[in-house]
Amino acid sequence: MTRSILAVLAAIPALASAAAAQAPAGFDLSREEVRAFVEEVASRHALDRDALYALLAEAKPQPKIIELISRPAERVIPWWEYRQRFLTEERINGGVQFWRRNRETLQRVSGEHGVPPEYIVAIIGVETFYGRITGGFRVLDALTTLAFDYPPRSEFFRKELEQFVLLASEEDVDPLTVKGSYAGAMGAPQFMPSSYRRYAVDGSRDNRRNLWDDWDDVIASVANYFAAHGWERGGPVLAPARLDPEPSFTVYPGNLELNETLDSLSAVGVQVDIDAPGNTPVLLVPAEERDGPAYRVGFRNFYVITRYNRSTRYAMAVHDLAQAIAERYQRSGS
Repeated sequence: MTRSILAVLAAIPALASAAAAQAPAGFDLSREEVRAFVEEVASRHALDRDALYALLAEAKPQPKIIELISRPAERVIPWWEYRQRFLTEERINGGVQFWRRNRETLQRVSGEHGVPPEYIVAIIGVETFYGRITGGFRVLDALTTLAFDYPPRSEFFRKELEQFVLLASEEDVDPLTVKGSYAGAMGAPQFMPSSYRRYAVDGSRDNRRNLWDDWDDVIASVANYFAAHGWERGGPVLAPARLDPEPSFTVYPGNLELNETLDSLSAVGVQVDIDAPGNTPVLLVPAEERDGPAYRVGFRNFYVITRYNRSTRYAMAVHDLAQAIAERYQRSGS
């Protein structure tokens, strides 16, 4: 169902007086940057300015969110330790159970988009433990706080707040109640508002895109996200690599670009056991084990996973969880 923001707000009893009463605890709507946002967004999308001001009047600043996003990065833990956080028995078994419950949808969507079921399942498992943990912050509060009270990334979050306003206008998403992560990510797949509008699909064909309760929509949307970012049907994701313990070159853990080929790595002594053309684009990824350095080679599909979260460790965790889930699912005869 498509609803205007004005209609959403009109459904709240005594909204005008409530907003006025809560204004001291909310955002100062006279701030220059807030007024500029309202004017630009209302003009760009032909939205009602009063309704948009009323919506922002309902937003509450969240200092905890600023604390969370500003917290200094934790120490860079080795891969083997990071991996342990996600490849638990509970998460693997949960993935197998999720696959069983949604077998028909996963099979259909995988066939349509070329994304293996285990990777769809693993993304949902890593992001929200199969929908169990979707975030406790009101999205309106999170995005407004970051848009106007977090200068380092205010431009990004103002764009996401704009997308959230449009999403609330287009979809059955209540901007006053919906909750998500402290960064404003929503639903079982943790889509930001821009990703929700761009990549979410109506997998259940009920004329809604519901990423909280409709698993057909969730599964189809994750697959669509991968496909839209260039997932190669039947292509490799990740392969182990062998090289000297102390290579003559530097491997950057933050590199996310396919800036090497199998041939270029071979030329510097990196061996990869995979049947693929020498000009295949790849990236070399450090994957430290408990007993010392180790490396992997990521392919195009690995790069696609990093579009979901800009981290090679995240992408390796998704891959390894996917493989563990698939192995157990097949072994169980499901």
